[in-house]
Amino acid sequence: MTASLSKDSTGEPTEAPLVEVKDLKVHFPITRGVIFDKVIGFVKAVDGVDLSIPRGKTYGLVGESGCGKSTLGRAILQLTPSTGGTVTFDGTPITSLGPGKLREMRRRMQMIFQDPLSSLDPRQNVESILVEGLAAHGIGANRDERRKRVAETLDAVGLPRWALSRYPHEFSGGQRQRIGIARALVLGPDLIVADEPVSALDVSIQAQVINLLEDLQDQLNLTYLVIAHDLAVVRHIADVVGVMYLGALVEEASSDDLYVQPLHPYTRALMSAVPVPDPDVEDQRERILLAGDLPSPANPPRGCRFHTRCPWAQPTKCVDERPVLRVITGTSDTHRVACHWAEDIQSGVLQPHDVRAELVKPASDGEISIPEVLDPTAFDPHF
Repeated sequence: MTASLSKDSTGEPTEAPLVEVKDLKVHFPITRGVIFDKVIGFVKAVDGVDLSIPRGKTYGLVGESGCGKSTLGRAILQLTPSTGGTVTFDGTPITSLGPGKLREMRRRMQMIFQDPLSSLDPRQNVESILVEGLAAHGIGANRDERRKRVAETLDAVGLPRWALSRYPHEFSGGQRQRIGIARALVLGPDLIVADEPVSALDVSIQAQVINLLEDLQDQLNLTYLVIAHDLAVVRHIADVVGVMYLGALVEEASSDDLYVQPLHPYTRALMSAVPVPDPDVEDQRERILLAGDLPSPANPPRGCRFHTRCPWAQPTKCVDERPVLRVITGTSDTHRVACHWAEDIQSGVLQPHDVRAELVKPASDGEISIPEVLDPTAFDPHF
C-alpha cells in the first residue's frame, strides 16, 4: 500500500504517520447498588492522549504501574473501547468503524502480550495457535499453503519446525515469547503493539527477544508501539519515547534527546532511579525521590496531575491549570513537555522544594475518595 503524504512546517512533503491518536480517552464507570447499579464516578485510565507513530519506527511508552500504558495500547487497537477521541490508522479513523470493517483492519494491527504463557491457549499446539488467525482472516488457499506460511514464520523468529506439534508448556519463557511474536507476525501486520514484551524474561533472554524484534522490523518494515517500565529496554529499541503519568503524556522526545536532557520533573525522577554501573558517578549524581503514591485515576488532582508529588510545583497554575503538551524553546521540534515551568526548571530559576505526602481518605457512600495533605513529621507509621 502506498503511504500517504502530508506537509511539515516548511511546506515540504513528508510521509504521514501510520498511527495518529487525538485526545484519546478511556473511562471505566464505577458503579454501586444492590438491585440497580448506579454510576458514581469514572476511572480515567486514559484521559486526553495525543501521539503519532511514524511508519517503520518504534514508539516507546514508559511510566510507572497504573499510569494507563497498557490500556492506551489496547485502546489504539480498539481491544478496549475508547470513551472519546480518535485513532487513525493509515488514514482510516478506526474508532468509528463497524465490527466487520474493524475485524478486517485488525489483520494489519497485532499485539504481543506481557505474559507469554497465559496469552497462549494451553490446549492448542503451536501450529493450531498460528493457523487460527490465518483461518479467521481467510489467508491461505488451503492447509498446505497455511502450513508453509506458518513454517516460514517460525524460521523468522528462530524456532525449529518440530515446534509446530508441541504445546506452550513444553517451551521456555523465551521460546514462548517467540511463539507470541510469531502469532502476531504470521498475519503480515503493519503495526505491532508489544505490551511489556520482555518483562517476564531473564536478562539474557530479554536481549535476544529485543534483537529479534529489531531484526524483524528491518526486514519487514514493521511499526512498533513498545510499552515498558524498563527505561534501558526502551532506550535500546525506541526511536521516540513518550512518558505517561496518570492517564496522560507528560513528555515526548526522540530517544537520544530524552535520555540526554529530560525536562519534565516526573521524567527526571524516573531517570534518576536508573542505576549507573560507575560507583563514583552513582554517588555524585542527583537523586529525586517522589513523595507519596500515584493518585487514584478515579479522582485525579486538579490542574497538573503531577503537582501533588512534584518538587518544583508552584501555588499558581500547577493547582488550577492542566498543562498542555508543547514544544519547549531551545529544544528540537519533536521534544514536547507538559509542564508550566519547564523553562524555569531547565534554567535553574526554580529550585526543588520538599513535598508533603498525601493520604487518600476513605470514601463515604456516594462519594469519591479525596486526598488529604499530611505533615510527614506528625505521621505515625504504626497507625
